[in-house]
Amino acid sequence: MAKYANPLALDAALAVVAGATHLVVVSGAPATLADVNATRLGEAALAAGDFAVGDDGSGGRRLLVAGKSGLVVLANGTADHVALIDAAAGRLLHVTSCPAQPLLAGASFSVAGWAFSIGAPQ
Repeated sequence: MAKYANPLALDAALAVVAGATHLVVVSGAPATLADVNATRLGEAALAAGDFAVGDDGSGGRRLLVAGKSGLVVLANGTADHVALIDAAAGRLLHVTSCPAQPLLAGASFSVAGWAFSIGAPQ
């Protein structure tokens, strides 16, 4: 039996993540919004234009997340993860790792854009 998922169904899942209101750089891998708040090193507000959904080239769908520059470090620490949160709803939506970078409060830093995919059924 063949397997199929309508791209609209996959896009709906990606749209939840694209509803993130903030990109937060943290120290350690957060599992909850409380973890994000406890390890927050810097953040940026997000808008709909910071996300793009499209084909991933293998039958799945991909969400592109725009990079951010000129962010101000809020606390000293080593940034090694980036979280996307919906602050209004109090939800942690997505976490990814990033190259570890020591940050000093008051300095500026940038976060590179990234993409992730939801694959077609196998």
